[in-house]
Amino acid sequence: MPLEFSGWEAYCDKSKHLEPGQEPKKNHGYIMYHGTLKSNAPAIISTGFRPSSGGTLGPGVYCSRDINKAMGYPACAPNDRVVLKLRVRVGKVKKIDSQSLNMKTSWHQNGYDTAWLPATGSFVALEEDCVWDPSRITVTGIAHCTDVSTKTSLESLIKQKSQSQDPNGNDVKLCKGCGMQTQDKHKMEKCWSCKASICPFMKKHGCQRKGK
Repeated sequence: MPLEFSGWEAYCDKSKHLEPGQEPKKNHGYIMYHGTLKSNAPAIISTGFRPSSGGTLGPGVYCSRDINKAMGYPACAPNDRVVLKLRVRVGKVKKIDSQSLNMKTSWHQNGYDTAWLPATGSFVALEEDCVWDPSRITVTGIAHCTDVSTKTSLESLIKQKSQSQDPNGNDVKLCKGCGMQTQDKHKMEKCWSCKASICPFMKKHGCQRKGK
């Protein structure tokens, strides 16, 4: 049965998936990625991220909207790497460019929640973000894992986590539309064709239209 495109997928991409040079909006939630060792993934899912003590943008949790960036970290054998899919509530964002290099590692002290380093060609090949507070980050899926059994185990752990509480004791519920764990209720939208309520975080939606 052929499916009719009704604009829903485009809405999802524009709302939650940022283009490489697209600036994130304050207090919005976006899909990003983080590469880690396979052995570290269960602890991250269960207890949350531990911020690094330093890096290009100073202390914080590093992630990227570009999965290719996450696929390059950490430096290990490909089979030992897992790329986590994240939902990041960016808060107040500081763009780090030639005009703001003096705040490259001190952005949080200046009132920002996330630092964004856009791709600039040869100097920065792929964009990256640094989030100060780990509680702003939720692991929502496994974007890459060559070990099928490990991937299945980690996805099960994510599901269990989504039905409990986050590290700060806040109630975490599942969105009725996309099934994703969330503290903030996702805003439901209407499908352009069948008018069903859908969530922008859903991977796909098939219209259930009655015959004329």
